[in-house]
Amino acid sequence: MQATRLAIPDVVLIEPKVFGDARGFFYESFNQRDFNAATGTDYQFVQDNHSRSSKGVLRGLHYQVQQPQGKLVRVVHGAVFDVAVDIRKSSPTFGQWVGAELSADNHHQLWIPPGFAHGFVVLSDVAEFLYKTTDYYAPEHERCIAWNDSTLAIDWRFEGTPNLSVKDAQGRVLVQAEVFA
Repeated sequence: MQATRLAIPDVVLIEPKVFGDARGFFYESFNQRDFNAATGTDYQFVQDNHSRSSKGVLRGLHYQVQQPQGKLVRVVHGAVFDVAVDIRKSSPTFGQWVGAELSADNHHQLWIPPGFAHGFVVLSDVAEFLYKTTDYYAPEHERCIAWNDSTLAIDWRFEGTPNLSVKDAQGRVLVQAEVFA
């Protein structure tokens, strides 16, 4: 596995070793020991989630103000552009974002630690998105930052108007959002 710290060093792009031939491929999608070494953390995962979305669906930017979740995300069908926004007020990268294309073809994964808002937009006709979390989903603590907050200036790498849920369409701009100390 190759691990690359992005412009916000706490966010790590993970590229597993993929062994393939004419029959198909094999790769280890998760190994706790290797994950800990690559990220310099010792988080344990408590929940696995799977979503399916069509082209142009944008989910996020989600986070939980209590029971914050770290997320290890990947795509098993299709492609997305995945984004993490640092919402830790004390961080030198507060309000900055990083993104990566994750796809079934490149097998890349993104580690997004607690203290970040997370979202993605589907680039392919359909995408299946899998992610592990370090804490349980707590809807009463879930918040959403507006995907199009001009102060964040996220380049979603998607043309047109995204398809949003009602909740995501009502996201707050960062200056009005509850953030971490």
